[in-house]
Amino acid sequence: MHHDLQPPAVLPCADQEDVWLAGVARNPSPNFNQRPEGVDVELLVIHNISLPPGEFSGNYIEQFFTNCLDHSYHPFFKEIEGIEVSAHLLVRRDGSLIQFVPLNQRAWHAGQSSFRGRKNCNDFSIGIELEGTDTCPYTDEQYAALAQVTGEIRQYYPKITTDNIAGHSEIAPGRKTDPGQAFDWARYRSQLKGI
Repeated sequence: MHHDLQPPAVLPCADQEDVWLAGVARNPSPNFNQRPEGVDVELLVIHNISLPPGEFSGNYIEQFFTNCLDHSYHPFFKEIEGIEVSAHLLVRRDGSLIQFVPLNQRAWHAGQSSFRGRKNCNDFSIGIELEGTDTCPYTDEQYAALAQVTGEIRQYYPKITTDNIAGHSEIAPGRKTDPGQAFDWARYRSQLKGI
């Protein structure tokens, strides 16, 4: 894991104070907006992504989330051309973290979604992408980093209880399958208890 284990720090940005995690690499994405007024952050959504699919090298995910991807590089990149998405955080295979959107802002990660009957999960959630696929086991470093950063996020947003952590597949069933059968929920929840 390549970030400090200190609590997250609120750093000033533009006209307001945005929540960036201390010691985490930053690559700001333009793909976000403000959360609706008066809406609390209550949900953490876990995703996976790899670009090209099934490949874990290069910085294509970062380029995709910042609208800088060269769509001529790979046939799959043509399929996602024009799509504007982001997540708050990416956990690479080595456990390193990259933050794209301040935690208090609304990242575009969930799409059409619903959690316990409440629609538009982007409004009240934080999205974390794991570099991976539904079927490829995630790394020890990723589980450790995910548990640690979850603990840090919960210092800011205590309404994100263990029951308010979901996979993308849970909030968009039939449309999304991530983080997939490769993700060990029991292991993750066990590590959370130790944080």
